[in-house]
Amino acid sequence: MLDLHVATSPEVKEAIEKGAVAVLAVGALEQHGAHLPLSTDSVMSHGVARRVCEAIDGLLLPPIVYGDAWNNEGFAGTLSLSPDTLRAILLDLGHGLKRTGVRALVIVNGHFGNREPIALAARMLKQEVGFPVMHLDYPGMERIAEKICDSKPAAPTFYHADEVETSMMLALAPELVRMDKAAPEYPVFPEIFGMAPIGLDSFNKSGVFGDPTSATAKKGETLIAGIVEESVRLIGIFLA
Repeated sequence: MLDLHVATSPEVKEAIEKGAVAVLAVGALEQHGAHLPLSTDSVMSHGVARRVCEAIDGLLLPPIVYGDAWNNEGFAGTLSLSPDTLRAILLDLGHGLKRTGVRALVIVNGHFGNREPIALAARMLKQEVGFPVMHLDYPGMERIAEKICDSKPAAPTFYHADEVETSMMLALAPELVRMDKAAPEYPVFPEIFGMAPIGLDSFNKSGVFGDPTSATAKKGETLIAGIVEESVRLIGIFLA
């Protein structure tokens, strides 16, 4: 693996000539309750991306630490990019990677709101310049969480500042987790949630969705290992 944050230009050139694939984490700067930092999605996605990159001997790009987090803007500290801005950033990076001869790009997405801009950028890069882009959203997470977690998610496939994310943060950056402030909240989702734009602060007080109190670093390592394993398997299919 070559980390572009510390790599030199000749090192990158050599890796590209060997057919290296770029790996990019896309996170967000948004609230995660009183016990997790605003950087949670970025820390998690970059942590997973690094392990994926190590497994495929790829080029690890510096992460994008802002995302489309508009529905959390009612909570202090959240800063959001528009979908068009995020898409434009990914298009620029994709075009640059294509020009330098990188074989393909794998995006590890750590925030639900980024999915549509990422998917559209990937499609445009494929259609416009024939550059292959794969985007991963923690494949296997739901299956693993169902097996190892003691708590239930606030809603199906909805993981935010809960046992899952807190466990992954305890595995990746325990110094950033304030477990003494962890507390559960199971808000009642509006019936039309997902059908119309709704700010999360309109029906949630703490910013927590679920119960983070039973989170452990061991659970986090299990989640990360399973996500990385499934990601590598899917990347193999993508590159073939």
